[in-house]
Amino acid sequence: MTNPEENPVADRLSRRDVIHAALLLLDRDGADAITLRGIARHLDVHLNSVSLQVGSKARLLDLMADAILGELSFDDLPHPPIDRVKEIFRRYRQVLLNHRDGAHLVSGTRVSETNTLRLGEAVIAALLDAGVDPDLAVTTFWSLNYLVVGLVHEEQTTPEDGAHRFEQELASHSFPALTSVHDLFLGDNVAAHLEFGMDALLHRARHLD
Repeated sequence: MTNPEENPVADRLSRRDVIHAALLLLDRDGADAITLRGIARHLDVHLNSVSLQVGSKARLLDLMADAILGELSFDDLPHPPIDRVKEIFRRYRQVLLNHRDGAHLVSGTRVSETNTLRLGEAVIAALLDAGVDPDLAVTTFWSLNYLVVGLVHEEQTTPEDGAHRFEQELASHSFPALTSVHDLFLGDNVAAHLEFGMDALLHRARHLD
């Protein structure tokens, strides 16, 4: 490792460089491994050079979450507003899945950056186009957001022995209802769960008395 104080890379370091390095470390080591010091070591620069660009770890995580949202495409969306909302959240799920611990990272932030606001703008606009009341449009947006992030978090953190432990508990206790739907309960069709949740929330938004 070169002396960071003599490293010309430090003089050219940008915020984008720091975020890019942080995302590489996220995908390699997971969210809990992200530190400013680790990023500085990865970039072969002084810690102060990284801190100068992002300020703090909390700020870095916000910027990383917004960068992940920047991968979300709004091109070629369906014209009907409800279909548009569904497709946006399908793509949102995939963007989170593209990064290790993507949902864990995003769920720990409350970001007001360009890419994150672009998501909110697209969804709220579509809901308003569909005739949803403004207050309910905001509630629906957040509910859909929590649905997607929660589902992806489950996808990315479910233990490998989860099914085995479930079966052990069923065998050792009396759960007749769960036993009757055993195979269905262990299903992992997350895409189907997402579609069901979106249909339920959007139906509620459009038909609330």
